Amino acid sequence: MRPRENIARGIAYVCASALLSAFMSVGIKYLSDFYPAVELTFFRCAFGFIPVALIVRRGGGIKTLRTRRTLGHFLRAAAWTASFLLSFLSLHFLALANAVALSFLAPLFMTVLSVPMLGERVGIHRWSAVLVGFIGIVFMARPDGGVFQLGAVFGIASALFWAIGSLSVRQLTRSETTPAITFYTHAFGALILVAALPFFWVAPSWQGALGMLALGVLGGTSQYWATVALSYSPAAAVAPFNYTSMLWAVIMGFMIWGDLPTLNLMIGVAIVIASGLYILYREMRRSRARPRLRPPERSA
Repeated sequence: MRPRENIARGIAYVCASALLSAFMSVGIKYLSDFYPAVELTFFRCAFGFIPVALIVRRGGGIKTLRTRRTLGHFLRAAAWTASFLLSFLSLHFLALANAVALSFLAPLFMTVLSVPMLGERVGIHRWSAVLVGFIGIVFMARPDGGVFQLGAVFGIASALFWAIGSLSVRQLTRSETTPAITFYTHAFGALILVAALPFFWVAPSWQGALGMLALGVLGGTSQYWATVALSYSPAAAVAPFNYTSMLWAVIMGFMIWGDLPTLNLMIGVAIVIASGLYILYREMRRSRARPRLRPPERSA
């Protein structure tokens, strides 16, 4: 049963989701000094099944996992897995705030890719917002005024694959349930990674194993709470609060590593967030627009 709309509760859930996501990013950045990205991503998927079980139960149980679109789920999982791998590499090479900031590019890529993937029409307003947003990339990817860093390339590519995965979800939701999409994303993601795991395996210490368990639980719970937020409130009401993860990234990056965001980074973040919010605004206007039928003329 869908809960009664409660926008305040939806915002609270999405803010909590953003906080857990920031904690997960801290764990990834720390553990990436000791373990390869493939191994970390595998355990993120494997241990993520703990909160995924809650999503399935909340969504209606095992019966919601029936599907006829196995290939679609596999391709979605492949894009999601690639995004996580690249994100983990970005966190390894960049300061926490820089890596998190680059993830905000995903809505811009979604707008661009919605044309070939979904056949959507994108108007001049949204194209302009995308263009302005990509100007923000230049500022964010050159945080110290130098040349593009390898970590920035990984972060941009991660946002691109995340956009592909998100658009594939929009395709899947036409026939699939949210619990099924979440479950098969984790299942196929783990299967993809387990094939590569022997080539990148580093035996974890008990502290490392505990940290990887925390990654899965934090990431899965963050995803679960984001799903719950959307059950209480429209996406347009809660989406802007995803950007609070940037605030937590700046605070945690400074407290743990002594990193302070550069002026270039903050300018880029402001540009990209403004562009993303404008695209969201245009999406809201478009979704509310409905063809109005002319009332029948009265006969004289």
